[in-house]
Amino acid sequence: MYALVDGNNFYASCERVFRPSLHGRPLIVLSNNDGCAIARSNEAKELGVKMGAPWFQIRHLGDSAGLVALSANFPLYGDMSDRMMSIAAGLGPTQEIYSIDESFIGLQGVRNVTRRAWAIRARILKWIGIPCGIGIGATKTLAKLANHIAKSAERKPGSYPAKLAQVCNLTELAPDELQRILLVTPVTDVWGVGRRIGASLMEQGVSNVEDLRRLDAAMVRMRWGVVLERTVRELQGQSCITLDDAPAPKQMIACTRSFGKTVTDLPPLLEAVSEFATRAAEKLRKQDGRAGQIQVFAHTSPHRPGPRFSRSIIVPLVRPTADTRQLVQAACRGIERIYVPGFDLIKAGVILMDLIGPEVQQCELGFDEPEARDHTRLMSALDAVNARFGKGSIHVAATGQERPAREWGMKQERRTPHYTTCIDDIPIARA
Repeated sequence: MYALVDGNNFYASCERVFRPSLHGRPLIVLSNNDGCAIARSNEAKELGVKMGAPWFQIRHLGDSAGLVALSANFPLYGDMSDRMMSIAAGLGPTQEIYSIDESFIGLQGVRNVTRRAWAIRARILKWIGIPCGIGIGATKTLAKLANHIAKSAERKPGSYPAKLAQVCNLTELAPDELQRILLVTPVTDVWGVGRRIGASLMEQGVSNVEDLRRLDAAMVRMRWGVVLERTVRELQGQSCITLDDAPAPKQMIACTRSFGKTVTDLPPLLEAVSEFATRAAEKLRKQDGRAGQIQVFAHTSPHRPGPRFSRSIIVPLVRPTADTRQLVQAACRGIERIYVPGFDLIKAGVILMDLIGPEVQQCELGFDEPEARDHTRLMSALDAVNARFGKGSIHVAATGQERPAREWGMKQERRTPHYTTCIDDIPIARA
């Protein structure tokens, strides 16, 4: 069996932990540069706020309905996610962190699964303040579906039996009860059934999960492909998707950002690209990888009037490396090559490519050259210091000095403090 632990409206819930006054109020979290809604509380959903709705289109709800909008606080969300996942790991012997707010748990050998799930949910809520839903099923697809039922039964009373709210264990249901639940669940609510495949299924009369579960798997493979066949088999109780305890290393690592305001000069553009290369290098070292080449790009906004600019360049490295200094140097060389003055640039980024693991070594003559030396220990020390004292505590000079608002920095006019990751932002309770 598998369980899926999923934080409810995770970004919004993280904000409410430190601002209890937001409970019961419609709340959304905005994307980079305060562009559009990427998280919504239940109250915001009831107002009709859609995922991805541009802020300028729903801004009026702040006055008419009390909608609260906050800028994304990703350091806070990442730290709260780590705390939630460490508690959720107590549910079973194995764990796969699927996303920032979702975690699959293997339940092999676990007794009293439902009671244990309730205890873990209560522990997460008490220790870190995040409400969550837990779904349990014989396969990962059924666990994902059970989680959807658990959250829907809580948010929409009457949509499913009340006993399935918050924690839903499909393996404990009688066959006829399970069938009734699957009959009222739209086929598009199944993990792996997207909008296009869902429309195709409904054209063939497959409108709910029970209809999909009854299909012949071999026929599904011939008509819709192996991915949907695997979904059907999982709904039938045959486990086809294993638990990934350690996700595979990424084949490319990208760090791209839209600027808070347009950039026209080279110096701030160099700062931005250096910062992006630094962040990408940190991600690369986390998977113990090396990059053989780096792609750098910059472009203007396709939605604004004026001359257009969109260029990129791939800078090959002499030897694969994870050294921040070498990657920043290569990124700066690339952006200098493609930069043309007179354009209002709105976005830039770097992509690390041709990634290899530590088991591959490229050697050539000239081992005494400074760039050929192994700087693994230096980079490990850099990461350790930044992890302890805060991101950017030690950085290459090319990223520029920290200022209240960099010229190219993201617009975050509504961001809350970094309550758990910055010592200056730790809340102080006074009697």
